[in-house]
Amino acid sequence: MPEQWKMICRLKDMPLAGARMVQRGLAWQDLPGVALFRAADDTVYALLDTVPCLGGPLAHGVLMEKNLMGPKNSWIIELDSGRLVAPVQGMARRYAVRIMDGRIYLDVNELNIPASKAEQALAGSFAVLPHVQVAV
Repeated sequence: MPEQWKMICRLKDMPLAGARMVQRGLAWQDLPGVALFRAADDTVYALLDTVPCLGGPLAHGVLMEKNLMGPKNSWIIELDSGRLVAPVQGMARRYAVRIMDGRIYLDVNELNIPASKAEQALAGSFAVLPHVQVAV
């Protein structure tokens, strides 16, 4: 796998209909992580762990087929598109995922993109550019 892709975990280590958190940046940067979700058909989705327009972590949601539902059905996100469909509209930042030889990879270049102003307001301090290194 080229250096652009960072191995996150093995697919079999993620439970079906389960989630896993991936940290972004360095510990002192206080950046929201990336939430990985594994659907029943082994599709893996990666989204910034912030509910668009509402704030709070996506990782607390419950996977229902290809939708993510918030606690007490407080919000719904379509994982294919990242679109928040209820109670308000918005878009969750999605990250490219590759599965190769039973391992899940994320694009390092995407992980290093700083948050938008809207994401900053919802998820905390993004004044510092995230930094993800690839082990060589």
